[in-house]
Amino acid sequence: MDMRYPAPLRPGDLVGVTAPSSGVDENLRARLKVAVRTVEEHGYRVVVGDCMDGATLVSAPAPERARELMAMLTDPEIKAVVPPWGGEMAIDLLPLLDWDALREADPTWLVGFSDLSTIITPMTLLTGTATIHGNNLMDTPYHTPEGLLSWLDIVAMPQGSTFTQTPPNRYRAQGWDDYTGHPEVRDLTLDTPGRWTRLDGDGDVRVEGRLIGGCVEMLCNLAGTPYGDVASFARAAAPEGLVVYVEAAEHDAATICRNLHGMRLAGFFTGATAVLVGRTRAPGLGSLTQHEAVLDALGGLGVPIIADVECGHVPPYLPLVNGARCRVTYTEDHQEITQTID
Repeated sequence: MDMRYPAPLRPGDLVGVTAPSSGVDENLRARLKVAVRTVEEHGYRVVVGDCMDGATLVSAPAPERARELMAMLTDPEIKAVVPPWGGEMAIDLLPLLDWDALREADPTWLVGFSDLSTIITPMTLLTGTATIHGNNLMDTPYHTPEGLLSWLDIVAMPQGSTFTQTPPNRYRAQGWDDYTGHPEVRDLTLDTPGRWTRLDGDGDVRVEGRLIGGCVEMLCNLAGTPYGDVASFARAAAPEGLVVYVEAAEHDAATICRNLHGMRLAGFFTGATAVLVGRTRAPGLGSLTQHEAVLDALGGLGVPIIADVECGHVPPYLPLVNGARCRVTYTEDHQEITQTID
């Protein structure tokens, strides 16, 4: 399988906004407008779909969400598709999407994280199309910390580009911004020092592989199905191995431990040269921390496991391109991840 990379966005290109999972409630529409305006300020046009209702768990019935997402991903005028945020039920779209049509269409950038892992990861596994696990639309107005990039930076890069990100060593330990009262907020609150943490032992790490991964709570439901067949992807597209990344949104340590065990048994970590673990606020238990949960499930892989990476629900956001070649460097004094979209 050869990786497929969408064409870089240029000024005047069209970006589609749809909610394959949860929509935007009326009291948050002001933030949505700010986010759309941010994309427009980068020189792009924006079309907002009909599946955006935030009054219930999902933005529209599954057939309507699937039709709108398919229409945007196969419209040659739309160059990137981004959701407002994640949600809970994107999984009901998977059997409704026309995967053959997606393989045949010119690739379009699909961006998102959280419940969007349910779609972007299968998109890469099944069609070979690179996708971006990065900040959703409602997060896009935030100023990007030094050392990191926004999805808006990545979608403008031509194929063959290489870029490096380094952690700012600060994160937000508690709370979220009030988009209702302050829809214009653009400054991230990064109030707590924090570095990457090697869980499996000591020493420096320098490892390479193709990136694949996403949110544990979502991908554990796909592992062992045709939509989460990482082992086949590793054989077809990554003879050099995979750098697999995972991140916990909110489930407690015992649940995450069980989920990761199940993913490992289903072959999700087959071919891994390293595992990256996103920083999380998800709770531990009295006798099991989130770090211990990861080690219990994945320590037997015999590969480096690096935790507290900025690839999850704790701000700031370090975008990762599913399907990109990457090199991870971890030393006591320096951590970085370099991605190449080729």
